[in-house]
Amino acid sequence: MKKLVVYYSFSGNTRSVARKIAQALEADIAEIRTVKSYPDDYDVLVSLGKREVESGCIPQIYPLAVNAQDYDVIVLGTPVWWSTYAPAVKTFLKNVKWGGKRVYTFATNGGSLGHTPSDFRKALRGATVPPTLSVRFDEGRQITTEHELNMWIMGIR
Repeated sequence: MKKLVVYYSFSGNTRSVARKIAQALEADIAEIRTVKSYPDDYDVLVSLGKREVESGCIPQIYPLAVNAQDYDVIVLGTPVWWSTYAPAVKTFLKNVKWGGKRVYTFATNGGSLGHTPSDFRKALRGATVPPTLSVRFDEGRQITTEHELNMWIMGIR
């Protein structure tokens, strides 16, 4: 089965986890990138992120270097923004037909997944979606152990 790791990362935490997963699975990897850049100022970003999530914003993203439709198994990673996945991930989710796919989700966060898992299940209708992995960080340091991450990766088939 062809495997793909797709992720959106603002600070680099989700990117680092996605790369570990792709390497372990010998999977292709693709980054979701927004056309419009987000501000570097944390307070401005937090305010903007909240507005985007609350308004249901679907930001424009660049096309991926691969076609997600060509893969049977997709690992999808996101940071948690205001208790759900990042708006850029929402854009990606709307552009793929999920029927018959197996989608493993993970979310990087500072302490809570919020309603990210249920939001993923709603958006991924038709796909098989095992439980979302929570990968906790504290100021850029991964708290979730490598053992926990590796055990989750071993369950991907």
